Amino acid sequence: MRSRRGPESPGSYFPSIEKKYGRPIADWKTLIRTSPLTRHRELVDWLKSEHGLGHGHANALVAHTLTEDSDK
Repeated sequence: MRSRRGPESPGSYFPSIEKKYGRPIADWKTLIRTSPLTRHRELVDWLKSEHGLGHGHANALVAHTLTEDSDK
C-alpha cells in the first residue's frame, strides 16, 4: 500500500524506516535536530555511519526534517 504522500515524498519512507529500525520517526527527527551537524550530506553520512541507516532512509529523514524546520 502506498502512502498518501506519494512515492516521491520523503515521508513515504517513514513506515518502512520505523519497521526496519524499530524507532519512531519523531526519535530520528530529534537526533537530527540535536546533532551539531547542519548540512544535508553530513547528516545523511552520520545517520549511515553512526546509526546504520541505508542511504535512502537517511536521506528521506534528513530531507523531511530540514524542510520541516525551514518552513517554521
